[in-house]
Amino acid sequence: MTHPVFARWPAQHPDRLQLFSAPTPNGVKVGIMLEECGLAYEAHRIDIMANESHDPAFVALNPNGKIPAIYDPVGPNGKPLALFESGAILLYLADKTGQFIAADPNLRYETIQWLMWQMAGVGPMFGQLGFFHKFAGKDYEDKRPRDRYAAESARLLGVLNDRLADREWIIDEGYSVADIALLGWVQNLIGFYDAAEIVGFERFAHVQRWLEHGLARPGVQRGLEVTAA
Repeated sequence: MTHPVFARWPAQHPDRLQLFSAPTPNGVKVGIMLEECGLAYEAHRIDIMANESHDPAFVALNPNGKIPAIYDPVGPNGKPLALFESGAILLYLADKTGQFIAADPNLRYETIQWLMWQMAGVGPMFGQLGFFHKFAGKDYEDKRPRDRYAAESARLLGVLNDRLADREWIIDEGYSVADIALLGWVQNLIGFYDAAEIVGFERFAHVQRWLEHGLARPGVQRGLEVTAA
């Protein structure tokens, strides 16, 4: 492999899809997807606390300097493909394997809209709440930013709860990339961010049931651990 990223993170199995990630809510999406799809891959942990995502070798793969990113040696038309942004990667892997997104155009775009909803709303709002509730922002005397993000996170949970009121998964056809995109974020909100109480998570029974079912999937369990060690 000639891509610059491999000078820093050599591939032991260059014929496999290469994952560069970390155990964050965005990072675990791709690990879960790969495990659920059954694709052969090699994982490289990027230590974001050591600023490795801004290493020039990684930036050559993802100019935005964020995880996750992939390098597929056998991409479209048999040509290598480097790809970043977790949502784009999920869609690519779904199309590559024919799994977890519907072929029917109506259902496909319905799935994509919920994936975009996670990326545009849930991720940024939950992430900001984590900063103001658990990390450096918790020490700010002014609690209005925290309360704003808590209220918006609770509103988003309400949207998801309503969606799940009469279905097991987000899309009627079944488990999809929409669920994969959201599971890590909801788990992180009530776990690592310790924000269950501030968002009133006990009110969202359908989300609780969905999260329990999702986390019970073997592929999800394995995917959460891909870059954890």
